[in-house]
Amino acid sequence: MRCVIARFPFDLIKSEVEEAMANIDPEPVTGDSVLINHRSYPVKQVGEIITRQDRRDFTAGEVTRALSRLGFTCRSVPAFTPAPALSPLEAASAMLGTPDAADLDRLS
Repeated sequence: MRCVIARFPFDLIKSEVEEAMANIDPEPVTGDSVLINHRSYPVKQVGEIITRQDRRDFTAGEVTRALSRLGFTCRSVPAFTPAPALSPLEAASAMLGTPDAADLDRLS
């Protein structure tokens, strides 16, 4: 399959990508990843191996699109969503905790 990564055309074949990654140890995955030969690799690591280019020359999206078109399973890191902010009353209530049944009996 012909694809363009970092403005350079490449003819990629799934079996050749699998063969190129066979003896490569995967780096820790911190961002987008791709499953090759039952191992999860960072997309940028695979892009560097198959294109022989520096990782700064291409985006993870370019490599992800190419590998997806070849039939590989690609995963992206879910976007970080911060927890909803609590109101001052909710924050104070959370710090104090919930009363036990024994506490409620003492109060009545």
